[in-house]
Amino acid sequence: MSEQWNALNPSAKDTLLGALEREARDFLELAEETARWEAPTACSNWQVRDMAGHMIDATEGYFPGFEMARAGKEATDQPIGLRPMADRLDHRARAFRDQPQGDVMRRLRSDLSQAMGIYEGLTEDDWMGLMVFHPYAGPLPAAFYPWFQLVDYGVHSWDMREHRGEPHALAADTADLLAPLALIVWQITADTDNVTEPFSIGVRNTAGANAGTWRMNVSKEGLAYEPGPVDDLPAVLEFDPATLVLTSYGRMQGGTTQGDPGVADRFRSLFFSI
Repeated sequence: MSEQWNALNPSAKDTLLGALEREARDFLELAEETARWEAPTACSNWQVRDMAGHMIDATEGYFPGFEMARAGKEATDQPIGLRPMADRLDHRARAFRDQPQGDVMRRLRSDLSQAMGIYEGLTEDDWMGLMVFHPYAGPLPAAFYPWFQLVDYGVHSWDMREHRGEPHALAADTADLLAPLALIVWQITADTDNVTEPFSIGVRNTAGANAGTWRMNVSKEGLAYEPGPVDDLPAVLEFDPATLVLTSYGRMQGGTTQGDPGVADRFRSLFFSI
């Protein structure tokens, strides 16, 4: 993996923030179309205005963690956990529905400017060394926050365009940066309580800066993965970077199945939404 395309390496800072700035600008342009403010999107039950509300909620939820981290303080709250995340985010996004579009968009632009200032100010040591409390996941290295925001702005822009039915795709740099995160998303959202017999499956990312193969090992204890050869496994799921990202975030059931379809279906059925 190239350092400039590994979001958790400080060398990737400029690459990541450049993609984030472009995706955020695209999102804002889409959300500011007055005629589409209450239009549905490909994100279940969310209108365009709910996506703007979600971005305010998500971004402002990061600020206290950075303030505490900079002050050398530890959070006293316990992380909420990932299981209730989808329902809570849905409720909080919809809470902005009674506010005028202009007010919501001004607040979102202000939040984005503040967030970008925080991310741009991270030093090489801060990138993975500054631990910032996440409301749902607990303490995480600072680098995860612009990475998460690239997901939000990139995938939710895709959601808006998907429902319109117009030609669209994830940009190559966005998809390349997010492909490794897709594997992490699968790991942390795998519901393995009912797995009675361990099994393994391969995942292949066919293109881009983070192309490669990974062995996904599933047991009742959870999902663990590691890079390695996959030809000896009973099934392999093959994706391009964008399809890998959109599949891991539940936007589609994409990819090509090679080998035992039953094993592939067992894997695909493991995950809960966030």
